[in-house]
Amino acid sequence: MKMAGFYDESISNGLGWRAVLFVSGCPHHCPGCHNKEAQDFNYGTEFNKQEIIKRIEENSILKGITISGGEPLCKENVTEVVEFIKDVKKVRPNFNVWCYTGYTIEELMDRTDEATKNALEEIDVLVDGKFKEEQKDPRLKFKGSKNQRIIDVKMSRNIHKITELAI
Repeated sequence: MKMAGFYDESISNGLGWRAVLFVSGCPHHCPGCHNKEAQDFNYGTEFNKQEIIKRIEENSILKGITISGGEPLCKENVTEVVEFIKDVKKVRPNFNVWCYTGYTIEELMDRTDEATKNALEEIDVLVDGKFKEEQKDPRLKFKGSKNQRIIDVKMSRNIHKITELAI
């Protein structure tokens, strides 16, 4: 997996101070994408999981991590993303995990691969849905277009109903 970028600290990619990993590669190619370069699976640098985990471990201000892209939950990335999240939780067990994806949660739940199932077990908040330029609204918090949802994944699984965070 290639890495399109990494922020050691951010407050604009989820609630609270968080690290942000941008993976490379995206099959969606949404018109107006703000990370167009990251659509290329060969863009960026080789992902050095141990280096990134060390940076996270040493930063006491962080409350969570956000995984974005590109597309972290496409078949090419999802296995490595899940392994990364699990390894981060070994050094920061109470970390809150946000993930941005162009897939809807329903599409992800319909997939039969073990990696996607594991991803949904590890992710706390999922910002789902393709970016739609015609629904872009810069006043939205933590999402780019009105069709996207900010989903409490654990609550949704517990009550068997898609539950959005009120932000």
